[in-house]
Amino acid sequence: SLLRGKITRRQIMSKGTTIKEALAKWSEKNEGQDPKEAKEIKLYLQLPPIDKLDATLSTLVNCEVLSLSSNCIEKITYLNGLKNLRILSLGRNSIKNLTGLEAVADTLEELWLSYNIVEKLKGITVLSKLKVLYMSNNNVKEWGEFQKLAELPLLENLNFVGKVVFISYM
Repeated sequence: SLLRGKITRRQIMSKGTTIKEALAKWSEKNEGQDPKEAKEIKLYLQLPPIDKLDATLSTLVNCEVLSLSSNCIEKITYLNGLKNLRILSLGRNSIKNLTGLEAVADTLEELWLSYNIVEKLKGITVLSKLKVLYMSNNNVKEWGEFQKLAELPLLENLNFVGKVVFISYM
């Protein structure tokens, strides 16, 4: 058995957990609370992992803090209904780019994206309210990408440790 029986072969081989399924589990753990009314939703480390975001996220209109860390999410999508979202945690996923953040551009204050595979910061400049950006251990290699951060007027806490920026002098 894998990991002393804690994770079954069926869980590893099955399709990913949907957002709808994860919210149902969350509701059970939170005494039947309706996720649509919650201010904080934690959907991290789902088994099997969430592999994509879907339209169910748009129903979380009161959510201010959303944690989707430690899953297998590749794209940031379906954030358009999260009109109150202040903190988005997507660390330890497979995020490749920052496309999709424009839906929360007017409210997002903290973005946690450490341990993903982001190479470019295209799309970050729409986050005019962003104060905190955690992006350690990603794949940003070009120094020019960091210049985009200068367009974020409220940014005060930044973490990019873990991967070295290489500058070529050819």
